[in-house]
Amino acid sequence: MPSLKDLKNRISSVKSTRKITKAMQMVAAAKLRRAQEAAEMSRPYTERFNAVLGGLAAAAKDSPSAPRLLAGTGSDKVHLLVVMTAERGLCGGFNSSIVKLARTRADLLLAQGKTVKILTVGKKGREQLRRGYAEYLIGHVDLSAAKNIGYDNAHEIAKGILSRFDAGEFDVATIFFNRFQSVISQVPTAQQIIPASFEDTGASEGSTLYDYEPSEEAILADLLPRGAATQIFAALLENAASEQGARMSAMDNATRNAGEMIEKLTIEYNRSRQAVITNELIEIISGAEAL
Repeated sequence: MPSLKDLKNRISSVKSTRKITKAMQMVAAAKLRRAQEAAEMSRPYTERFNAVLGGLAAAAKDSPSAPRLLAGTGSDKVHLLVVMTAERGLCGGFNSSIVKLARTRADLLLAQGKTVKILTVGKKGREQLRRGYAEYLIGHVDLSAAKNIGYDNAHEIAKGILSRFDAGEFDVATIFFNRFQSVISQVPTAQQIIPASFEDTGASEGSTLYDYEPSEEAILADLLPRGAATQIFAALLENAASEQGARMSAMDNATRNAGEMIEKLTIEYNRSRQAVITNELIEIISGAEAL
């Protein structure tokens, strides 16, 4: 049974931890508002941009002069998985959920006889993938110095991926990230960016009303690299909002758990103290009676 001093030290330690988790929760709440606004503001632009590209792609996909970023290499043998996680921990299952989805995809591709290469964005994802998938890691992007995620960060990541594609290092590229829904809900998402893939939004039907100058192929050749950077930027913003939401929720749970632990330890401390006092009284009374 722990002594009174041990219990008192433990209560003090848990109180200090609760102060830290409460402070981190408040910081995450402040950052979440800005990150959520940035993610939500980017969605209309991204959706409209992808709709325009989808209409152009529908008109040019069967053309022999279609850009390689749209038509692909003609093979799907080599897959590049771009796993985008956070640089820091203490955010619940945020990083683990993304890595789990990437591992599932990697295992499926390997079982099909495909070649897998992994590019990590964020330290936490790389740390987890080193265990069991170290041989597939081909690069890492460190964003720890970036206080606020900007388009320049996404452009640099896209530039590196496109240069690998031009060098023939892979056939298909997929990004993995968490899509923000709410503070307690972030959805692990896999999105193919090379060859370009667009959801059917009906834009292809409306595209017959437009004549493009220059040709669809020429426009796509210029816009598809920007489209890849835009998709990566949107994923980074979604990740940033999801990270702060997950951290806020995790720190709130940690603060509550610390409070419950303090209550239990306080009760145990009071009971132990009462037992010590009772024993001392019994000893005094017994001594007095002996006299």
